[in-house]
Amino acid sequence: MASFNGLGMGLGNLSLLSDAETRSISAENFTGEKGKGGMAAEGTGANAARDLGVGWKVSPSIQLKGGSTATLADIVGPGVIQHIWLTVHPKQWRNLILRFYWDDEDNPSVEVPVGDFFCNGWCERANVNSMPIAVNPAGGFNSYWKMPFRKSAKVTMENRSDEDAWLYYQFDYALTQVPDHCAYFHAQWRRSNPLGYKEVHTILDGVRGQGHYVGTYLAWQVNNNGWFGEGEIKFFMDGDKEFPTICGTGTEDYFGGAWNWEHPQGEYGTYSTPFLGMHQVIKPDGLYRANQRFGMYRWHVMDPIRFKSDLRVTIQALGWRSGGRYLPLQDDIASVAYWYQSEPHAALPPLPSADELEVI
Repeated sequence: MASFNGLGMGLGNLSLLSDAETRSISAENFTGEKGKGGMAAEGTGANAARDLGVGWKVSPSIQLKGGSTATLADIVGPGVIQHIWLTVHPKQWRNLILRFYWDDEDNPSVEVPVGDFFCNGWCERANVNSMPIAVNPAGGFNSYWKMPFRKSAKVTMENRSDEDAWLYYQFDYALTQVPDHCAYFHAQWRRSNPLGYKEVHTILDGVRGQGHYVGTYLAWQVNNNGWFGEGEIKFFMDGDKEFPTICGTGTEDYFGGAWNWEHPQGEYGTYSTPFLGMHQVIKPDGLYRANQRFGMYRWHVMDPIRFKSDLRVTIQALGWRSGGRYLPLQDDIASVAYWYQSEPHAALPPLPSADELEVI
């Protein structure tokens, strides 16, 4: 009987036996060791559990001091992270930076503010009902991106604010053999605020090696009146220079919608589906809120964009001016690119300062 390593789970193979070992890291078991969960005598729940003692939710979370970095998971492989759940106060979603390191690498393969990673870049919750990412009431972040590693996996979170954060989290993973043809998960955050006139927003650049692009999240603030989504997304791959191999037809088209997402007439119609969505519209109201804000995602799970040597991804911000002419917009656009590739990877560009990350 052929052995099953427990990777690539779905309904079609759910009945198969495997020698993979299931483990979980949380504030109740920082190392994920077998039989070591719920043993804490001190923690953020110690006072509430004072009458009950060890084993009664003594350490459900961690206090992440302002200006500090915590290691959330440090796993010896081979294996695969299969599910991540976490929650933290929305006001800190741009201040907390997630980083993932595979196989003892010095430069992270993932470096993204936690809210943006889970398609909530505006520090205001919008539920997401998709296959790789699910956001549920009232701020439960879930990731089902498959993240294989061969030697080790380390996940850290940096608190860039001056305020402490209380973080609840759980990493569910399997210790198992990883095939040679499995690539490593990567994610990168970028922001144009504001986008320069007649410039394009770069979603991803500098990728070197073989891999496949699997997802885009955009947090988009429109700084003009009128429709903003005529711009094309473009994928430059394997030596493309001035013109891309893949060119979209419009922003809402790329995210699976059509005709300005106007449904019913006069309103933006939000949606969240397994692989694409425009799940968030924040409208100006009250005394101090200006400019409409949007959140949208596109997962290339069923249609990954494969490249052999390099990849660059850009999107235009394009509206309308008088006379039926296009207007290059100067919007506030933040993005997360998700992709798999062989290692080593090119170093990610440094994140901007805390002020440049801030949502205001």
